[in-house]
Amino acid sequence: MTTPEPLPATAIPPETTPTAYPEKFAAQVAGRRKRKLGNFFGLNNFGVNLTELAPGAVSALKHHHARQDEFIYILSGEPTLVLDDKTFIMQAGDCYGFARGAGVAHQLRNDSDSTVRYLEIGDRTAGDQVVYPDDDLCAMMDDSGKWVFTHKDGRPY
Repeated sequence: MTTPEPLPATAIPPETTPTAYPEKFAAQVAGRRKRKLGNFFGLNNFGVNLTELAPGAVSALKHHHARQDEFIYILSGEPTLVLDDKTFIMQAGDCYGFARGAGVAHQLRNDSDSTVRYLEIGDRTAGDQVVYPDDDLCAMMDDSGKWVFTHKDGRPY
């Protein structure tokens, strides 16, 4: 493997598939753009994404992980952090960590008129399960690192 040189994060192209969610849920994350920085450099144990949310966009469906930790660091803009039924306005320099297994459903919303940019960092623990309390959706990471989505009753999408 050739070692890449340092470069601006914005030089790494955004992902071409905007979401792994089933089609029924994909529109909910319209306006989100991720640059998978960790993947670009061949990182396998954790991911680092430079994510942008257009006005009105959300980071993900409200969710929580059983086995994976997540961390966000706000670079610009003023997103609304949703933690279960509470909301907090964040600004550049703010951060938050989501501990695995805590059961606190979360998402970022951009309720402002300006683009939000943040770093999103998470581990890639195999066998993770994700709960989406507001939607008929569950996810499990298979052995290959791919998300498999089902209805809450176990039927596949």
